[in-house]
Amino acid sequence: MKPELASALWALAAAAGLGAAMITTRLGLRYASPAAGAAIGVPSSTLVFWCLAPFLLDTGGFNFAAAGMFALVGLFFPAAVTLLTYSGNQRMGPTITSAVSCTTPLFALSGAILFLGEGLSAGDVLGTAAIVLGMLALSWSGGARARSWPLWAIALPVAAAALRALAQVLTKAGLALWGSPYAAGLIGYTVSAVVILAATRLRRRREPADRRATPWFVATGMFNGASLFLMYTALAKGKVALVSPIIATYPLFTLALSILLLRHERVPPRVALGAVLTVAGVAVLLAF
Repeated sequence: MKPELASALWALAAAAGLGAAMITTRLGLRYASPAAGAAIGVPSSTLVFWCLAPFLLDTGGFNFAAAGMFALVGLFFPAAVTLLTYSGNQRMGPTITSAVSCTTPLFALSGAILFLGEGLSAGDVLGTAAIVLGMLALSWSGGARARSWPLWAIALPVAAAALRALAQVLTKAGLALWGSPYAAGLIGYTVSAVVILAATRLRRRREPADRRATPWFVATGMFNGASLFLMYTALAKGKVALVSPIIATYPLFTLALSILLLRHERVPPRVALGAVLTVAGVAVLLAF
């Protein structure tokens, strides 16, 4: 199998996992705040990473600089990205949050051009235009009554997209020095778990989670952890310009699962159109 095809398949699997995580997050947020949910999900994933480390971690090519880059990424991904995504999900629902989050390629391609030397094609421009149109469709409400969430909330998934893109670029650079996707995930998740647990402990106002939230956020942690490992595996085999757009298709999985599982989740035509336009832009980025 060609490396590009293998990378695309790993990235597609990661997208499916992220789509599922958006649904379990939405279900868990019925019983807990975003901060409380993150304090369950991220440490759960970290525990699994460490349990599997004796079987999957390859330390043969250890590189101190790469380990430092993976730890640097862990300071904000998945920690800050998780909190931003959970908060966006709570306010806007999984469909809109995931669709806006798929602007990650805009940031990732910019970083790849500036720091990794990847070029910009006509397809990149067309894809960007389609994504912007999708964003407009998602954020325009046609009146205050049509939208139940504040417009500023759209900044949450946008910020998460920017940080996720930065993580992709830095991790790709680290994998060039130490080609171990598992090490990247293990180190990153360990640092993120410490950050989240420390932040939770330092908060003056703690919000304990309802016990009913625990299984949903544990499931979210498993989906996100698996997706991160799959994404890093894809990055180890392919370019950011290939991997990032494919992963950004996860709103399609979120939309499909929302319709199937969250029957109370309202998906108006405007939201569906915005999701389709945004993902179509990603498809153009990938095709060219």
